[in-house]
Amino acid sequence: MKTTRLLLLASALLLAGCAKPSAPAAAPAPAATAPSHPVRGIIVDIMPAQSALMVKHEDIPGFMPAMTMLFKVDAPTLKAATKDQTITATLYQQGDDFWLRDVKPAATK
Repeated sequence: MKTTRLLLLASALLLAGCAKPSAPAAAPAPAATAPSHPVRGIIVDIMPAQSALMVKHEDIPGFMPAMTMLFKVDAPTLKAATKDQTITATLYQQGDDFWLRDVKPAATK
């Protein structure tokens, strides 16, 4: 009986690992008290499997220095994103993830 349970569990785990990746998740709404920050940067990579953009952003005063990092985005933003595009957006944190919303093309400096 134990062997059958172990085989069933192993089969279930194997099948779960073979499943097709799910569609990009909708962006969670930021908590009412969650701080947000304006961001300006350049999209250096589009990462559909993570529902994310890799963005080289400018300094965010009082929050973080300029760097290149991964930001989660919603499905419409991911679809509209273009590599090497300069953008502006609003950054917020949801759990351990950093999200961008209101992503818009920006004039280059």
